[in-house]
Amino acid sequence: MKASDKYLKIVEWSEEDGCYVGTCPGLMLGGVHGQDEASVYAELCEVVDEWTRIYEEDGEPLPEATAGRDYSGKFLLRAGKELHKALAVQAMCVGESLNTYCVNLLRKRNGGNQPVQRTADRRR
Repeated sequence: MKASDKYLKIVEWSEEDGCYVGTCPGLMLGGVHGQDEASVYAELCEVVDEWTRIYEEDGEPLPEATAGRDYSGKFLLRAGKELHKALAVQAMCVGESLNTYCVNLLRKRNGGNQPVQRTADRRR
């Protein structure tokens, strides 16, 4: 396995740029652009290989790997008191826990349409 295999490589269409954009979050800023998705991915892989070689040649430690990570399904979010209150009230109005309500909002925003199953969430 190459060092570059430890990094997530993303290629997506950009309406703003009118082309595919390839990025490697956590390793490099910027990215590569092009009209062909497969070509952008191939070029992105080459650029990521180059970045990992530069780190190694400079004797710098590579950033934490971004590919193959395991996620717990939990994260802490600091929203501020007013937003926390507003979300809690909205959740109560629809009869959901704050957790369920927020997960459903995030899923809708992220393009998913499956509501989260209710669990024994504490209402906050």
